[in-house]
Amino acid sequence: MKTNFVKYGRKDDQDLCEITLQNDHGMTVKVLNYGATLEKVLLNGENMILSLKSPEDYSKERNFLGGTVGRIAGRVRHGQWKHGLETHQLPLNDGENHIHGGIGTDMQVWSFRPSCDEKVARVDLTLFDPDMHNDYPGNLKLHARYELDNDNTLHYCLEAVSDKLTIFNPVNHTYFNLGEHAADLNLQMNADYYLPVDASGLPDCGMVEVANTAFDFRTAKRIGAALESNDEQIKLRNGLDHPFILNGNKPATVLSSAEHKLTVSTNAPALVLYTANHFNHTGIPDNIGQYDGITFEAQCPPAEGNDFGQITLLAGDKFKRTVDWKFE
Repeated sequence: MKTNFVKYGRKDDQDLCEITLQNDHGMTVKVLNYGATLEKVLLNGENMILSLKSPEDYSKERNFLGGTVGRIAGRVRHGQWKHGLETHQLPLNDGENHIHGGIGTDMQVWSFRPSCDEKVARVDLTLFDPDMHNDYPGNLKLHARYELDNDNTLHYCLEAVSDKLTIFNPVNHTYFNLGEHAADLNLQMNADYYLPVDASGLPDCGMVEVANTAFDFRTAKRIGAALESNDEQIKLRNGLDHPFILNGNKPATVLSSAEHKLTVSTNAPALVLYTANHFNHTGIPDNIGQYDGITFEAQCPPAEGNDFGQITLLAGDKFKRTVDWKFE
C-alpha cells in the first residue's frame, strides 16, 4: 500500500493537491482536495471514470466530475423547504429552482490527511461549511474518506454533523465508463420502481414500476437500449436523468463491459442515474461527449414538493453515507 500527494495550485489562499492511493496490485486512485473529488480510478493503467485533462481544470468550471456535491445534490423546487410552520428560501440557481447546493461543497477546498497500513490506503478530507452559507442554516462539519483495499474496492464514506436543524442530501458525482462509451455497457440494478420527472427534472407523479419500460434494469441489459428507446421520459431528459428506488437486494447495481465489472453497494435508499446527457465536447470538458459516462448518485430520492423530512438533519444528529465501488 502506498500514498503520496503533490501540490498543483492555489485557490482561496489554500493549497490545491492531488492525492494518490495505490494498492499492492497496482490499482491507483487519484483524489483532489478541491471538492473532495474522485479524479481518476486506474485499473492496469486504464481509467475507469470520466476525468478532465488536468487537475487544474477542475476549479475552472463547475462540471461535478467526481465531486462531493452538497449540501443538497439535485434540485429543490422553487428553492423552498418547509419545517413546521416555517418556509426557508434557498438561492435560485437553476431557473426557478435551486440545484446542487449553490456554491456547493464540490467547489470548496478541503483539508486532507493521507495514511496507509498493510490493508488499506486512504485519505481523510474535512470541510467546515458555515451557518447560512448558500442560505443553509447550521454550522456543518463534513468528513469524507476514500479508502482503497487489496480487493480493488474503493470505499467512500461521508459523515457530517450540524449545530442547527438543516437539510442535507449530498452525493458523490463520479461518472463511470470502465474505459468505454457508457451506452455500450451492460447495467443490472436492483430497483423495481423509478421516479418520472417533469421538464425541470423534478419528480411529479410518485413512483412508477420499471416493468415493461425502458427503465427496467432488473436483468442486465445494454444502457444504449434505454437511451435509444422512444420512451417519453428518456426523450424529455435526452437520456437517463432519473431516481431509481433500491429494493434492498444486494448489490445495488452492477455495470459491466467485456473487460471490466463495477459492483456498487451503498446504504442510500436510491440511485439517481445520469448518462452525461449535456456533455458535447465543448468548454473545459472538451474531451467528454454525450453518453460517455454514467453516474450512480447514492442519495435520498428528490422530493416532489417542499417537505424534506427524509433529509432533515437535527442539531447534533450524525449523517453517514457509504458507497463501495468494487472493480474487476
